Amino acid sequence: MLKKIVFIVIILNTFSFFGQIKLSNKATISVLTCGPDNELYSAFGHSAFRITDTANGIDDIYNYGTFDFNAPNFYLNFVKGNLTYQLSKSDFNRFIYIYNYQKRWVKEQQLNLNIEETQAVYNFLEDNVKPQNRDYQYDFFYDNCATKIEQVIKTVLKNKVQFTNAHITSTKTHRDLIEDYTKNHEWGKFGIDLALGSVIDDTATKDDYKFLPDYIFKAFENATIGRNAKIEPLVLNQRDLLSHPVKETSSNFPPIFIFLLLALLIIWVTRRDSKKGKRKKWLDFSIYFITGLIGVVVLLLWFATSHTATYKNFNFLWAFAPNLFVAFYMLKNKLPKWIVTYNFILILGIIATLVLWGFKVQVYNWAIVPILAMLNNHYGHINKYIRLNKAL
Repeated sequence: MLKKIVFIVIILNTFSFFGQIKLSNKATISVLTCGPDNELYSAFGHSAFRITDTANGIDDIYNYGTFDFNAPNFYLNFVKGNLTYQLSKSDFNRFIYIYNYQKRWVKEQQLNLNIEETQAVYNFLEDNVKPQNRDYQYDFFYDNCATKIEQVIKTVLKNKVQFTNAHITSTKTHRDLIEDYTKNHEWGKFGIDLALGSVIDDTATKDDYKFLPDYIFKAFENATIGRNAKIEPLVLNQRDLLSHPVKETSSNFPPIFIFLLLALLIIWVTRRDSKKGKRKKWLDFSIYFITGLIGVVVLLLWFATSHTATYKNFNFLWAFAPNLFVAFYMLKNKLPKWIVTYNFILILGIIATLVLWGFKVQVYNWAIVPILAMLNNHYGHINKYIRLNKAL
């Protein structure tokens, strides 16, 4: 009886190791590249594997871009940068229905793999999709649904496959690459430029481009596979599964337009109050409090999270965190003398922001230009008011 149990366990483990199914010689593996959608989170497109085997009734999608909203502390972990994504498996027909419904294009690259290589990749994905193996720590730039595609092929096929980056001739930063895909998401781009630090202004290596599905597509298009001293293209053929045109959308009220109007209004009010030797406490409080709150968020993203792209964010120079507390002094009738020195430091922070921008240490969003002009004007107004009114 014991021998029978051991035999059954060995058989089950063997089936589990080999992905439970032995693929036929009709099996194929493809890389799917999907176009963007209107929402910011889908603006960069998507990548996935497709495995088909008509003899075994298989037509499945393996997708490294899924996550569980119901996971414990999901939103807290999301904010902290502990993003747990997972590999999921779904039916191809359901997958393509969703993309067709969303009017997004989908391209397929069938890989030039023999049956042994196809089986090996299938085994890897089947093992990786198991509950105990499917989770991974997501990183937008270095470990996402696109980068996983190349990682899997390299892990399984090792030195058989060679990826060349010769087709990449541009020199861009990560921020430049993001901008290529967020031109129609101006508010989203503003938020990205506000939240992400100077680390994304370093020149991206050619491998770094591959966090974007389009560049993974091009990488496979130019990759080769070697067998028996013969080098062949890794992609056997490619075709369009869905050919929807890219959606062009833009905001009717882009941030630079809104902030320019707001800045002009505040400068006008400030200049009028300055001529009268007055100030509006509610306005002073709002300006200091909002910039201070933004500064606190910027510093928390830098020091209190695991996000790799929020380091060295010099937006804190103009969105100065201590403003959050100084704002409450603005509600007093008489302001302390030290506010003059403090405001001078704030103006130096604005100048430092522009200097860093000029030297491209950190590239800021153009929408902050009217904000900086307004802040510079308002801090000068407060100092003038204090001097004229002989503050305490």
